[in-house]
Amino acid sequence: MQGWLTGASLIMAIGAQNALVLRQGLMRSHVAPVVFFCTLSDVLLICLGVFGLGAVIASSPLVLNLFRWGGAVFLILYGLRAAQRAWVGGAALQAGANAAALRATLLTAAALTFLNPHVYLDTVVLLGTLGAQIAAEQRWAFALGASLASLMWFSLLGFGAAAAADALRKPWVWRAIDAMVAVLMLVLGLQLALKPVA
Repeated sequence: MQGWLTGASLIMAIGAQNALVLRQGLMRSHVAPVVFFCTLSDVLLICLGVFGLGAVIASSPLVLNLFRWGGAVFLILYGLRAAQRAWVGGAALQAGANAAALRATLLTAAALTFLNPHVYLDTVVLLGTLGAQIAAEQRWAFALGASLASLMWFSLLGFGAAAAADALRKPWVWRAIDAMVAVLMLVLGLQLALKPVA
């Protein structure tokens, strides 16, 4: 339960990963693979953190700075692309329209996951630090609870958005979503560029 509550409180914060899952759900494009990929990535990072890697990353300013600058550049570029879609309009106005290929979508999901330092800070460092304080024989339960929270959240976000897609086909809705994603990505990217992650 402690793992689930901690994982849920971290995963529900608005971030690059969540924005991608939401957008894919609204487009009804590769929803299951994206949900599966993001969940599996979280499970991997949670386990790495709980079973030791969190302390290693937290103790290395060089590694944290690599995550910081790489993530900042990627998030800003992703934000600019979303801003362009919002400005031009006409993209993905119907469920499944103009959907990117599965490979390209999963590569974007991988970049938003593994180039995003917030993902490492939440899953590896924070959950890893908390997990390290738990008795060794109970760490699997903690990691399982946190992983279950990720599965539940990504499923709700992706499939919930897919269920609501019919009500959101108006062009201005899609442009507004892209505008919000652009603002979010640009703010996160600038925060990383201007402020140390630790």
